[in-house]
Amino acid sequence: MSMHHDIGLSHALKLDADDPLAGYREQFHHPVINGEEVVYLCGNSLGLQPKKASAYVQQELDDWARFGVEGHFHARHPWMPYHEYLTAHMANVVGAKPIEVVVMNSLTVNLHLLMVSFYRPTSERYKIIIEHDAFPSDRYAVASQAAFHGFDPRDAILTWEPKPGAHTLETEDLEQLLQTHQGEVACLLIGGVNYYTGQSFDLGEIARLGHRYGAVVGIDLAHGAGNIMPNLHENEIDFAAWCTYKYLNSGPGGISGVFVHEKYAHSTELPRFTGWWGHNKETRFYMRDEFDPIPGAEGWQLSNPPILPLASLRASLEIFEEAGMPALRQKSIQLTGYLEYLLDQLSHERIEIITPKDPQQRGCQLSIMVRDSDKKLFDDLMASGVVVDWREPDVIRVAPAPLYNSFQDAWKFVDRLNHLIA
Repeated sequence: MSMHHDIGLSHALKLDADDPLAGYREQFHHPVINGEEVVYLCGNSLGLQPKKASAYVQQELDDWARFGVEGHFHARHPWMPYHEYLTAHMANVVGAKPIEVVVMNSLTVNLHLLMVSFYRPTSERYKIIIEHDAFPSDRYAVASQAAFHGFDPRDAILTWEPKPGAHTLETEDLEQLLQTHQGEVACLLIGGVNYYTGQSFDLGEIARLGHRYGAVVGIDLAHGAGNIMPNLHENEIDFAAWCTYKYLNSGPGGISGVFVHEKYAHSTELPRFTGWWGHNKETRFYMRDEFDPIPGAEGWQLSNPPILPLASLRASLEIFEEAGMPALRQKSIQLTGYLEYLLDQLSHERIEIITPKDPQQRGCQLSIMVRDSDKKLFDDLMASGVVVDWREPDVIRVAPAPLYNSFQDAWKFVDRLNHLIA
């Protein structure tokens, strides 16, 4: 079935004209191929660059040139407290209090540091639950943590599986798993949004279940931060970590964020791997003192953070603060719903969306299974000026990010996909 070209596109343009957030698109660099802006739907892999990022990074380079070491105190944004300029904005993105959040390290490093404190296995209670088809780095991290404590990962790791024939997970099956292994589960580490299916989980319900069965609950928000509203504090998540280079547009390999619930803010007895940047700021430079952790998430810091990646992230977080997560989430639901509607209009027997239909169970990503296709389809899409993401064997991940994607982007993608599979 062909799409009604004029009706389709004019409707997309009207939706864009009515979009209160449409102006933010202009604040990002969009790659250009053959003189035309690409349709960039890959923010779930790497977000676009905010136009002001280069000025923010350049400012730090200029201050380093001008002041040398004195930039720690005399730069326009002094480097000593630099990470603190990002804390409140980052807390707003993930639904946390400022004391619960800090920006540091990279994602899997942070998961390991947090598991040092929160995965405390005993001979009876040592198992870790992860979701079926969790991102490989999470699987490797939990397996190595279990092995580090002397357990066999094949025994220690339990997976929350979908029902036979289903792609997505149901909370009742997680509860069943906890029941079956009652008294044995020490920790849950769940991706807030699954990287492959795009399914978003009810974090409050997961926390209630985990806690009811005596487990600590951690969330990997790699695909959640800047996408869904995880309300980490309210949902009583124990710990979380995320990268910032996907929906938060901090640049390739950008710095990570962590969350440690306020109830642990003064838990100095929790075991942790420590470094000087987590030490009391007043006495940090006395150098000879015993470790005195900063209350809250900052107490998990090890080293002084890299200022240049912080600068590019600050540029992006200011835009998030201005737009506001509630408005971005509202647009996201509408934009992803529109993309889904267009795909449904194709009613093509080869296309199946494996992401849940319920907007509460997804962020902006739709994972589209195209039967009897291979990577050539992806290559052809890229050649047509559409940047998406391919996952073997036959899934295209498409993520219309509400901050810089338009309804016209969604329309163009479906139009080109239709031509390629017609």
